[in-house]
Amino acid sequence: MTEYDGFRVERDERGVGRITLDVPEKFNRVTMGARDALAQAFQELDRDDAVRAVVLTGAGGAFSAGGDIGGFLRADPETLSRLHWNVAAPERCATPVIAALRGYTFGVGLELALACDFRLAADDLELALPEIRLGMIPGSGGTQRLARLIGLARAKDAIMRGRRIPAQEALALGLVTEVTAPDGLDVAVDRLVDELAALSPLALATAKRVLNLAYEGPLHLGLHVEGLAYGMLRSSHDFREGVEAFLGKRPPRFEGR
Repeated sequence: MTEYDGFRVERDERGVGRITLDVPEKFNRVTMGARDALAQAFQELDRDDAVRAVVLTGAGGAFSAGGDIGGFLRADPETLSRLHWNVAAPERCATPVIAALRGYTFGVGLELALACDFRLAADDLELALPEIRLGMIPGSGGTQRLARLIGLARAKDAIMRGRRIPAQEALALGLVTEVTAPDGLDVAVDRLVDELAALSPLALATAKRVLNLAYEGPLHLGLHVEGLAYGMLRSSHDFREGVEAFLGKRPPRFEGR
């Protein structure tokens, strides 16, 4: 386990890297410095071939109530204009990233979750981008990712009103893919981790890379990128292993190459 300012990083024998936001007395607030360190932590986990999935969660009863409000007044405008880069670290990570959400998930906490591949939630979850109530807007990717995930009208309703979204509404909007009782969240996360660990790391990384481009250009360009990736995987060991395992009616043994 490695301790950082405001969070810790652990690796286990199953190949799971776990990043836990850990300032429970302040609902796991994320400081300016922690943003830089989080980006570095994701990069290091992504470089570790033994890590098959990354789980991002919060200690105590909350994921994160947001950033260190006072820190925004001390930061210069240029720094604030680049906050989205660090928060996008889960998206850049080739390894699948799962956000395990409970309680308050506000501000940069929600922006971090939106940059993850999967979002599983406890039924006490409350999502919000409340910056408008401080005379500000979300500045770490919240406006763009939320609009892409739930549509422009719904994103305006959430952001321009600073509205809290409970777990069941988040599920209906597609912001989370599963809602459980709080004591069942870890079980749901472990189940997803086991499912991902049984798949080809190369195929998962490629799928994530192609999907992340889905909103970045016209359909014909996306189809071209998808085709190139499909052709590349055709020559991989994992694809041959997957086909041979299917034909041989046995579990595949993927190696990520």
